[in-house]
Amino acid sequence: MSTIVVTGGAGYIGSHTCVSLLEAGHRVIVVDNLVNGSAEAVERVAALTSGAIELIVADVSDPTALSVAFSGDVDAVVHFAGLKAVAESVEQPLRYYRANLDATMTLLEVMATHDVHTLVFSSSATVYGEPEQLPVGEDARLGPVNAYGRTKVIQEQMFGDLASTDDRWRFGLLRYFNPVGAHPSGVIGEDPIGVPNNLMPFAMQVAVGRRPELEVFGDDYPTPDGTCQRDYIHVMDLAEGHLAALDALKARPGCRAWNLGTGVASSVLDVVRAVERAVGRDLPVRVVGRRQGDVAAAWADPSRAAGELGWTAARDLDAMCRDHWNWQERNPGGYQTGPG
Repeated sequence: MSTIVVTGGAGYIGSHTCVSLLEAGHRVIVVDNLVNGSAEAVERVAALTSGAIELIVADVSDPTALSVAFSGDVDAVVHFAGLKAVAESVEQPLRYYRANLDATMTLLEVMATHDVHTLVFSSSATVYGEPEQLPVGEDARLGPVNAYGRTKVIQEQMFGDLASTDDRWRFGLLRYFNPVGAHPSGVIGEDPIGVPNNLMPFAMQVAVGRRPELEVFGDDYPTPDGTCQRDYIHVMDLAEGHLAALDALKARPGCRAWNLGTGVASSVLDVVRAVERAVGRDLPVRVVGRRQGDVAAAWADPSRAAGELGWTAARDLDAMCRDHWNWQERNPGGYQTGPG
């Protein structure tokens, strides 16, 4: 049994990845300050898997608190912790630089102190910015258009610089496209704090009656239906990608990036129609102006992950929406109110 420290493991992607880690037989230590996560999510992960999981409520930028997680034998880290809202990062760039970069530097220092040198990083397709060509491969030019994406690039550069100094370091940079969906049980899912920043949770909150209508940010983009196109990936496919990366790093020192996506472009209106199929009725939709920081279209070339990790996404957009709706319908108020 390997012991994996999961920073931000009480959040959306982190909690689903914990399920996959536990089901694979790993012991998991979650470090999360619960600003964007939920202790209830960790409890539900434990109940789902009957696995060995521990929650340490602490900020990753606090070296003393973080060191508690490394007091025993730790084999690797999966690093999710950080702020992640694109629009918010445009409005509050210094907050994003401080939170995301401080946490990662502290984490690396604590890892080195405890002789832990393997890390899988929760990066993002936002590092590519407005793509020069589609689909986007890992060797594409990096050009983020918002502070959130820039913090991801800087963190990736930190890992690359560190790996070049010591061949014990092993870094897997997982550039996610657009995670959606939920565990098929409906026991855990996405529960954003406040107003959702992403399309799918907002649409699902409209469907469950928590919000009156869905706003579509712009319908004048140079895309087939005028709305932004993205590569949506089921969160459980994403979770399985982290397991594949951990396995690959056992034989791969250095720093390597992999796209995690489906390679399929879906527009905002494609997602709206898929959500409507899942919930069985139309949603009230209103088109508003473009949102600052959004690019017109981005979808992945996931062939490197297929060839080097043996990983491919298996679930389509309808499955993503069905599982997300199953979660939202069972938990209309999210973790705070419990199953409905």
